[in-house]
Amino acid sequence: MSDLYFLEYFINPNHRIYLVYLLSTLLIVIVYLMLNPKEKKINLSKKLWLHPSATLDYRYFIISFFIKVWLVIPLLIIGVNDVALFTQTVLSNYFGFYLYEGLTYTEIMLLFTISLFVVKDFTLYWIHRFLHTVPLLWEFHKVHHSAKVLTPITFYRVHPIENILFGFGFSLSIGVVIGLFIFFFGEQLNIIDVLGVNIFVFVFNVLGSNLRHSHIKLKYFRGVENFLFHHFSIKYTIQ
Repeated sequence: MSDLYFLEYFINPNHRIYLVYLLSTLLIVIVYLMLNPKEKKINLSKKLWLHPSATLDYRYFIISFFIKVWLVIPLLIIGVNDVALFTQTVLSNYFGFYLYEGLTYTEIMLLFTISLFVVKDFTLYWIHRFLHTVPLLWEFHKVHHSAKVLTPITFYRVHPIENILFGFGFSLSIGVVIGLFIFFFGEQLNIIDVLGVNIFVFVFNVLGSNLRHSHIKLKYFRGVENFLFHHFSIKYTIQ
């Protein structure tokens, strides 16, 4: 069972290392190196991929599978539904049953898709920020930053407590969004997706999300890079 599930990480677009995402990232790197011939070429040697740090990442990857199956996934399924029902019930008790009919189904679907993506990203950003700035939480998060080399699998090098924190944050934020949309628009909700994945998440992953854990130094355009650095930079010290 576990072998088949690990294979699913490469064939299921809900996972970061879905084969299409890996191939699109590789294509971006090839184009980048063609345009910047002075940069180092892609490191395909076993010194990187079989480095002790990389092999430790592979073990974390296996451990994270069991943590998600036994703890995080049940938490998300139960938590999101409970939070959504609670949110919708509270709103109905205070404001009565309400449905807004000023938007078309397509407009509601677009608004729901954008809301889920923005709220999820906002939640992940602040949890990540707290993991860097709160000393106690940093003790858990520094496991992720202890990697000596970077590969796409480094994404899964996380402490179990971090998995739980992100699970709770996801359940709470997404549950509230779903509850709000049920209250305003009813239960016939859907998202704009590609292969079953929120279209914005899919585009983000196709455009090289795996480069966030690599030795390829790619940056945003200067104006975007400066904006992100000055407004959203996270300061921390690796101990």
